[in-house]
Amino acid sequence: MAFNPESEELFPIRTVASLTGVNPITLRAWERRYGLIKPSRTDSGHRLYSKKNIEMINRAVELQKQGISIGRAAQLLRQHLGTEDLQKQHSWTKLRNEMLQAIGEFCETRLNLIYEDVLTSHSIQKVIRHLIVPVLDETGRRWQTGEMGVAEEHFFAVYLRNKLGALFHHRTRLTRGRKILVACMPGELHEVGMLLFALAAHDRGYRPVMLGANMPLDDLPSAVDKADCSAIVLSASCQPPLQALEQLERLAGAVSVPVFLGGGAMADSRIRTSRVVNLGADIDAGLQELSHHIGPTAKAARLQ
Repeated sequence: MAFNPESEELFPIRTVASLTGVNPITLRAWERRYGLIKPSRTDSGHRLYSKKNIEMINRAVELQKQGISIGRAAQLLRQHLGTEDLQKQHSWTKLRNEMLQAIGEFCETRLNLIYEDVLTSHSIQKVIRHLIVPVLDETGRRWQTGEMGVAEEHFFAVYLRNKLGALFHHRTRLTRGRKILVACMPGELHEVGMLLFALAAHDRGYRPVMLGANMPLDDLPSAVDKADCSAIVLSASCQPPLQALEQLERLAGAVSVPVFLGGGAMADSRIRTSRVVNLGADIDAGLQELSHHIGPTAKAARLQ
């Protein structure tokens, strides 16, 4: 197709590569193998990309960061072609109900379809805030009232742990930014809250060093020194026993960096020592508190 310079603004492949971070060879491969984009051509055969093409490429890149293959990303994005506003397709309440139904049926395939589809039009942080966290809260509530069993709750927790772990694996490792040591309190086996906080911290420019569930506090002073971390962030979904809080106080006195405690159980709790900072259950508020004590990263400063 011949290029009409008056029809719309079009960009050469090198400009598109600079704007999207995808090199020209990969762009051509995505066009040829997956049909992700169909650029226009000049009379001499050079590719020219529209703003819609660039938007499609950026969405594909974002989906790749979430652990979705480029072939699957292209398929998902093609399904949404011709839609003026992709976000209008998604009612968060409807999506939550569909996800809860999939959990109740132990249907991982359905969970994947919902998760991957919504990522075509929303950022991962928006998906976490409006879909994942509310569904996580609702599964906990239903378990407490007997509407949902332990098996369903564990099924969703394992699913989330795998997905969130894949996010870290597929994202570019930060080479700069303050390190923070992130772990679960002794006896705490639920890692999802820790992973959600670590992911949000990563997006703010921090470098989480994750130690996982049921972490002995006595091992943390050595770990924080060896890893050269600026803070220790501990997660607790259940109210820690008095003994654990006493261990926490000793930890705060043994390290030179601030110690934070957060999670679902801490929203209405009072930490017994002023040396331990209560982050509460809200991730965004917790990150602001973290930034207040150890300073924001350059990326976090731009977001504020």
